[in-house]
Amino acid sequence: MKQLLNQNPKILLISALLLGALFILPLVVTSPALMQIFILIILYAYFTSTWNFVGGFAGVLPLGHSAFIGIGAYTSTVLFQTFGISPWLGMIVGGLLAAMMGVVIGLPTLKLRGAYFALATIAVGEGVRVLVENVKQVGPLMINGPSGISIKLTENSFSAFQFDSKLPYYYIILAMLLIVLLLTYFMMNSKIGYYLAAGGEEPEAAEALGIKVSRYRLIAMAISCFLAGLGGTFYAQLMLYIYPKSILGLDLSFEIAFIALIGGRGTILGPVLGALLLRPVSELTRIYFGSMLPGLHLVIFGLILIVVMRYYPKGLVEPVKILLNKLFINRLGKQGGPDGTDSAEKAD
Repeated sequence: MKQLLNQNPKILLISALLLGALFILPLVVTSPALMQIFILIILYAYFTSTWNFVGGFAGVLPLGHSAFIGIGAYTSTVLFQTFGISPWLGMIVGGLLAAMMGVVIGLPTLKLRGAYFALATIAVGEGVRVLVENVKQVGPLMINGPSGISIKLTENSFSAFQFDSKLPYYYIILAMLLIVLLLTYFMMNSKIGYYLAAGGEEPEAAEALGIKVSRYRLIAMAISCFLAGLGGTFYAQLMLYIYPKSILGLDLSFEIAFIALIGGRGTILGPVLGALLLRPVSELTRIYFGSMLPGLHLVIFGLILIVVMRYYPKGLVEPVKILLNKLFINRLGKQGGPDGTDSAEKAD
């Protein structure tokens, strides 16, 4: 925490302003439909931030992240439907199962390089989806195959994770996002974060220095999958209906990867920035073109990705940082160098 407080004051100021704006947003936005869109923006920022532990810091490209989200969603839902177990407890169980699944998958796949790892994660994700689609029941547990599960409605209840208003959902997912962003920050500035960065940039050199790259990638994978499983439970309780294609399909995995790459892979605010840009595009295309052109939003994401990678390979977080630096230089009256950077930062 002391390290966090010692960061650049302008970063802390911007973060405080953004946080304040998010907390007071429900006072301005009263429409349930608009509130649902903002909840989904924050939820996808959360999903992408969990992806970032592996896809951003470990230097690999997972494209089957929806499998772990789906494990969390189905676990909590089935436990609630069958045994009446609170989704809050089911959320933890689902997260642990997702983490175990991530470790089992990561042991053989995290040693793969480049496209081979990406293809392996696609295969695993699709395998999980096909399996769930073809299973109706496992003992007393009803999976319902491709039909999915409608979560039984209860009264407005915190223990049942069901609310009459969108407001509780908004603040719950906002708290979850803030927690995962803090975890991201502390991992970036920890020994594990440094080892992951070294293994992501130059794995052979890192191994030569004695860093167990696969071990630390496996740790990151377990953390990522656990957090993704928690998000899956939130998704299920928000929608009150899940089916394999929506929660386990490749569309969700690809969308998360697009958000990370466009916003800024391996950064704290990149997933948030990407979700703020892409989720409204996704919702609008589904509303107006979903019946005629399903999947159009992924085509648009691909075009945006081409443009962003052409001019800003590190993602949109790069020009945003440059803009903020210029704004603060002008506001504080500081003299910048010839490249427009803050002279005080150069001194650091």
